[in-house]
Amino acid sequence: MPTRREVLVLAGAAAALAATPVRAQERLAVVATFSILGDLVRNVGGDRVEVATLVGPNGDVHVYSPTPADVKKLSGAKAIFVNGLGLEGWIERLIGASGSSAPVIVASAGVTPREIADKHDAGHATADPHAWQSVANAKIYVGNIRDGLIRADPAGKDGYDANAKMYLTKLDALDAEVKADIARIPADRRKVITTHYAFGYFGDAYGVAFIAPEGISTDAEPSAKDVATIIAQIRREKIPAVFMENIGDPRLMHEVASETGAAIGGTLYSDALSAPGGPAGTYVDIMRHNVGEFAHALLR
Repeated sequence: MPTRREVLVLAGAAAALAATPVRAQERLAVVATFSILGDLVRNVGGDRVEVATLVGPNGDVHVYSPTPADVKKLSGAKAIFVNGLGLEGWIERLIGASGSSAPVIVASAGVTPREIADKHDAGHATADPHAWQSVANAKIYVGNIRDGLIRADPAGKDGYDANAKMYLTKLDALDAEVKADIARIPADRRKVITTHYAFGYFGDAYGVAFIAPEGISTDAEPSAKDVATIIAQIRREKIPAVFMENIGDPRLMHEVASETGAAIGGTLYSDALSAPGGPAGTYVDIMRHNVGEFAHALLR
């Protein structure tokens, strides 16, 4: 029969266990296809969710090649979050290879897609997948993520609702901040060149014109004719700055800047977060960083 001291020790241990946060292996295991989406899922999921991403910081989701480790991640997932709009052309094959039966949540569901003319096929238009570049669209993502987590884990509904509400308030403030910062830039200077056409939703939402030699994806090199057209447009419209992207090859932008005299702006984060501790480690950081780079270059 345990002594009084042993009873007290056991009772204390039980209380400590009850107060201990859910361990990582007990959290809801979910997968997000790329780092920006993973950050949004973490904000809604909170401590109840363990998020694995397939394409990590500074990775290019357009040209990603899945690995055996990705198959393992998907096979153990209770929910799979994808962007949709054609961004992850490889995801259906990967899910099939994993044998996963987890629900697939399309974060962009409900977004009004932008249609981009295919420069290689005049009669064909392609949906622009970079919808998160508008904060208003990111809020739609958050609603879909919340609903997907509740579907996978009904017991966590109250927490997911509370986390989503808090994060949406943060995004409202971010949206107002971005609008105010862009408004400081004269309208006739809100013209920039980026590596690929990742900022169309941003441009529509905040009144900035973007031009990109590589179109909406990085999986095809621009032709010499494409580059010559961009150079002529920069000269004709007196576009003040060209920007690098963290997922792009900087040589093209250096060539364009050299030919036109346009200033080279800082590095933009389009399709991926920076490494942890970097300038764009979260979605909110990405938006603030990019707007800061635009303002710094265009207000010169």
